[in-house]
Amino acid sequence: MPNIFQESFIYDNKIVKYRFYEGLYQARYRKNGYNIEVASKDFDSMKCKFMKCIINKPQPEVHQAVNKNSNTGKDPLFADYALEWLEIKEKTTKASTFKEYKRSFDTNLKPKFGNMKLSEISRNSIQDYLFEFVNSGKFRTAEKLKLELNCIFDMAVDDFQILSPMSKIILPFYESKKGIAFSKEEEQKLIDYCIKRNNDVSSALLVLIYFGLRQSELPSLKIIDGKFLECETSKERMGRNIVLRRIPFTPVLKRVLKYIDFEKAKNVNIFKLRSAFKRLFPAHHPHELRYTFITRCKECGVNHEVVMLWDGHSFESDVKTTAVDRGYTDYSEDYILQEAEKVNYIL
Repeated sequence: MPNIFQESFIYDNKIVKYRFYEGLYQARYRKNGYNIEVASKDFDSMKCKFMKCIINKPQPEVHQAVNKNSNTGKDPLFADYALEWLEIKEKTTKASTFKEYKRSFDTNLKPKFGNMKLSEISRNSIQDYLFEFVNSGKFRTAEKLKLELNCIFDMAVDDFQILSPMSKIILPFYESKKGIAFSKEEEQKLIDYCIKRNNDVSSALLVLIYFGLRQSELPSLKIIDGKFLECETSKERMGRNIVLRRIPFTPVLKRVLKYIDFEKAKNVNIFKLRSAFKRLFPAHHPHELRYTFITRCKECGVNHEVVMLWDGHSFESDVKTTAVDRGYTDYSEDYILQEAEKVNYIL
């Protein structure tokens, strides 16, 4: 593939190269029996076209070689081959995402399979290993490890023409627990706690609940004209432009503004924050402060599309507008501040 295809994204365990050239995002994938080329004026549409091509094209058959070592003369250790895959992930994913892949590999996969050759790892050994986590109630960990193993062996199939031991791996259905917004009684409890403490953790908690930030976005916060909080959206993928969003000061926020030190909130220790939060609300997760902000804004009648701009979501199924409407609508500052005034509820 020409070097001009330098950026990458991953779909269905496939590392897809793309470029932006002559006003078009262009992607190309020529591996494992696929020969796909798509292009579009925006990245998301291009990726959607690629996904449709994968879905509509039957999965190419992969035949197991008579001798697994005949193609390359190699049968590497799982740990060595996985490190090659991790090197690719480091260049194609955000630092935080790569860090989690590396942690999972070092903590779980390397101790279990590291000294085994790829050809020695059977479906049964992987299935039994994942069921150990399932039986311990660690469903999410099992799912993450399955995904990581899928990616590693998908690449090995291409390199060594072997059957992946992941092809028949199954896990029991598990529905992730969905967060819930705070009740107003819980919100009042949080405010009372923050007023009493008045420190870096309390400042950060008030920012999270009244601006809807993710914890990872706190270090990027900035106050603009005493009217808006600006932050970098942390969910953007590697290779994409940094997306800044502005959330206006609302009436409910202004009532507790004197208890917020934004500089302290910006530099809070996240582990300290989580620890304090769990002691106060053991049945909740800090991310539910973001749920609470979004819920309150909608309950107060704020334009759903505006809420979407504030919370940094690129799409919400209940926002009844087209992508063109969202892409070409540029709300004035006066309108944004007018919508913010609606967030004026009583606890």
